[in-house]
Amino acid sequence: MSQAWWRGAAIYQVYLRSFADGNGDGAGDLTGLRGRLPYLKDLGVDAIWLNPWYPSPMADGGYDVADYRGIEPVFGTLGEAEKFIAEAHGLGIKVIIDVVPNHSSTASAWFQEALADPGARERFWFRDEPNDWQSIFGGPAWTQVADGQWYLHLFAPEQPDFNWDSAEVRADFEDVLRFWFERGVDGFRVDSAALLVKDETRWEDLDPVHDVYRRWREIADEYGDRILIGELWLPDQERFARYLRPDELHTAFNFDFLSCPWEPAELRRVIDLTLATHTPIGAPPTWVLANHDVTRPVTRYGRADTSFAHGGALHGSPSDPVLGVRRARAAALLAMALPGCVYVYQGEELGLPEVEDLPDAARQDPMYARSGGANRGRDGCRVPLPWSGAEPPYGFGGAPTWLPQPEGWAALTAEAQSADPGSMLTLYRRALSLRRELLGDGTMTWLDLGPGVLAFTRDSGLTSVTNLGAEPVRLPPGDPVLTSGPLTDGHLPADTTAWLYDRQT
Repeated sequence: MSQAWWRGAAIYQVYLRSFADGNGDGAGDLTGLRGRLPYLKDLGVDAIWLNPWYPSPMADGGYDVADYRGIEPVFGTLGEAEKFIAEAHGLGIKVIIDVVPNHSSTASAWFQEALADPGARERFWFRDEPNDWQSIFGGPAWTQVADGQWYLHLFAPEQPDFNWDSAEVRADFEDVLRFWFERGVDGFRVDSAALLVKDETRWEDLDPVHDVYRRWREIADEYGDRILIGELWLPDQERFARYLRPDELHTAFNFDFLSCPWEPAELRRVIDLTLATHTPIGAPPTWVLANHDVTRPVTRYGRADTSFAHGGALHGSPSDPVLGVRRARAAALLAMALPGCVYVYQGEELGLPEVEDLPDAARQDPMYARSGGANRGRDGCRVPLPWSGAEPPYGFGGAPTWLPQPEGWAALTAEAQSADPGSMLTLYRRALSLRRELLGDGTMTWLDLGPGVLAFTRDSGLTSVTNLGAEPVRLPPGDPVLTSGPLTDGHLPADTTAWLYDRQT
């Protein structure tokens, strides 16, 4: 790994409410996370990224933040957060937290003040008449208040958008960055990073947003090796790259790769485009297969259509679990071999499937409610993790869990997989160990092994070969140090990845 830790890091995403329950109330918390830090150390990750842990009514899983200088009581206390940061650092693990600058919560002190006093509304988007903008979650993006004015919310009505023309909003967020940097946080993941600045006609990717991130970069640089990571869903790669200029964000999520179908030409195109976008500006690429907003890879890769797009159109479509696992294993090694950062979403290392049969009454994602049930939402990838045992709650903590766990996960628990040399968890542990030694930041050179095969050699000398074709292929010279599945007479079967490395050269 290069000297700057973040350029080639393996970053593990913790959706805190579903990670581990330490107090037995059925919801994950900091006590549970602290108790599982040795698991993450053994897994081999370099950093943990946590979804919002701030006080929140939980209208959108914590992305409706009421107070940036505290911790949601369901999760713990500020003192516990500080202990967690120190304990993670003691194990050599960095800590990244979410910041949600596009919007607030209707429960925040600022918004409550705005409701009580029309003269205190400059921090938000209030108008006498709404326009025709639609919410990303479905339905109108405007809600009327008692005195007749309307406020903008690009997401749920409980998430009023900030007005970034307000100097007070800008100053407060700069103070929030300092508040957490002072407590040892190593970086921020910036939610909906392109949406902050708006005018009367547009709400995405307006040029003045870059001034915000230039100022944030100045603050991050004051604290040394701290980072800013953007969540950017932008189809234009040239505009995407502008956020990664040397005086703005350090890295951004690669959603093109996450959304890409399991198809060799399309994967090659996305990888080439990603490298071409990042290399000229000196920013490391990121490789992501899953997160808290998308269908889990095991389910997605088992479908006839292996792409991902928001809207839930593929929800419930048939998925072959055996094929899905095989492809997910191969995709994991492909992603980890590519140059730059890699992200692992909790449960990905266990090969958890999407839980698509949640009872309607249990669903909590506002996407489900706002769409009238047409979009089944994101709850299926947020079900609490199985740690041990033969039945729910599988060692997670108290029962019932905040989202119900399915029957039949006993073989997928971390405990069961730790004892299985062929498990997904064992594969991830071995891959992350080799990656720390031989991969991460750097360069790659493509190899031509025929149609349907993605093969390249990294600057360390490791060669990665992924067979997306129908027939086994002959491997190039080198010792197989890790494969996602068994070889067949020295050949690489379909939907399998092999890492080759000769330690004597």
